[in-house]
Amino acid sequence: MGAVRHLKRKQTRVPPVVEQPAFGRRFLQLASGYWRSEKRWSIRLLTISLVILTIGQVTEPVLFNLWSERLFDALEQRSMDRFLMVGAMIAGIIVFNIGVQILHLRVKRRLQFGWRRWLSQQILEQWLSRGRHHQLSYFPGDHDNPDGRIAEDIRITTEYAIDLGHSLLYCAILLFSFTNILWMLSGRLDVTLGGVSLSIPGYLLYIAILYAAIGTTIALLLGRPLVRAVNRRQGLEADYRFGLVRVREHAQPIALLHAEKEERRHLFSLLKGVRAGWYGQTGALSIVTYFSAGYSVLCAAFPLLISAPRYISGAISLGVLMQTAQAFQQTVSALSWPVDNLGRAAEWKASVERVLGLKDALAKLDLDVEQGDRRILVEHSQEGKTLLFEDLAVDDANAHLMIEPFTAEILPGERVLIVGDPAAAVTLFRAVARVWPWGRGRIALPAHTRVYFMPQRPYLPSGPLRHALCYPDSGESLPDEKAAAVLAQVGLPYLTKRLYDNAAWEDILALAEQQRLGFARLLIRRPDWIFLEDATDALGAAGEQDMLQMLDQEFPQATFLTIASHAIVEGRFDRKFVLERNSGGVVVHEENVV
Repeated sequence: MGAVRHLKRKQTRVPPVVEQPAFGRRFLQLASGYWRSEKRWSIRLLTISLVILTIGQVTEPVLFNLWSERLFDALEQRSMDRFLMVGAMIAGIIVFNIGVQILHLRVKRRLQFGWRRWLSQQILEQWLSRGRHHQLSYFPGDHDNPDGRIAEDIRITTEYAIDLGHSLLYCAILLFSFTNILWMLSGRLDVTLGGVSLSIPGYLLYIAILYAAIGTTIALLLGRPLVRAVNRRQGLEADYRFGLVRVREHAQPIALLHAEKEERRHLFSLLKGVRAGWYGQTGALSIVTYFSAGYSVLCAAFPLLISAPRYISGAISLGVLMQTAQAFQQTVSALSWPVDNLGRAAEWKASVERVLGLKDALAKLDLDVEQGDRRILVEHSQEGKTLLFEDLAVDDANAHLMIEPFTAEILPGERVLIVGDPAAAVTLFRAVARVWPWGRGRIALPAHTRVYFMPQRPYLPSGPLRHALCYPDSGESLPDEKAAAVLAQVGLPYLTKRLYDNAAWEDILALAEQQRLGFARLLIRRPDWIFLEDATDALGAAGEQDMLQMLDQEFPQATFLTIASHAIVEGRFDRKFVLERNSGGVVVHEENVV
């Protein structure tokens, strides 16, 4: 069968448009689901407990403020009785504070990790389903390093959000508490302007608000570059982590090629980027620190300086002076929340943007795959027993044509050899497996049949060998005798004694052994339709012949579609399809079997 049509015109994919609301609304959409989840009542109870404990945390500085007034008054009056009583009072404040802080820590961390686990599960369910993790790597958009976004950015998103939310609530309650105290302690300030006498009650509160407003405005203006620097550094850090993971995953071929020097060069270049991001953030932090360092010192001295004249004049006692200074500091501290949390908030926002970027990319991918105008229809035929490619054209994720339209039918029991362009052949298999949705046309799968795809290099998870042998099943139901028999049948009898060994089998076994283990999986699963992707290229001529003969004996009625990019005995096959690349894409045509 030759190609029935040729697609002459390339098309450019326009990614689906997903409206992006403001950052605050997007974050609330991301977060609110946790408080509406199945465990919402226990989560809400934890949240209420956290609020109550935060009020308890604010109670401690209020009590300490009242205690300090009594302490300094006792010292000023040189009263030992009052001093001993005040000394006893501090013990109760300490016990109260310890209890509140420990309970608060436990509740907060439980809420943080619960939210992180829930959000991780939500993203993982989207990412690791229907081949999305595979498709996403080809899909355009800002969603690089999804592993880092899931592991690190979700952690920062949830932990920092609760930390920042708690500190904001703490400062709000603190401000409310010490506003009243500072108002009462300020008294009245009498001033005369232009012959007009004015009496200003609570003047220290106005000074505190003005002081904090000026400081916050300056800090926010100076801190704008910090947000951009944090975002850039996190992206560079993610690239560096990904480079290290790649080296670990491909340690064996790198070692065999003695390519350590090249990998070091690449990693050093990534680390150089991290260094640039680090010092860029350092520069931005330095600008903020120049101001905050002086601001914090002045904040401690300023209330004493403005309240001292009242003490010197005898209007207030030493205890009231110290209490006023503390109340002023606490008020300014509460009002300075933006300054104190600028760096942390910038890091949090950058991580939230990265999590939202991944979530948005998955949403766009779902929309593109499920509703896009360029997608392949894959379905099980209700009555048919054949595999049908009907006007099938395969695109890449950017809508560039890969395989030109063709129609073909594979009958049950046929042995089909596929040669030519290896990338196109593998993509065709992915389309049949429903993990490559881009293109058009229809693939009709035979009904009520078991299909098995065998890649060139089977994935071997770390753990017991029997788990790797039965993957993705756990292997618990496989008798040891059956496992030993299939290992012997594929030429790996010496691995029988290692069935319960925990190891990184991908690193321990040679590629030929891994391919033989793939055939052992095939013997366990017993499928009806088998798709082989260069699954024998590491076995050598004799090993390949042995495996193909074993397949003929064990699966005489099964259908085989085999991709072979190396020389193979074509006489074993009934049909041969050639994928030939031209200027427009890959053309599929059938040739006679030698």
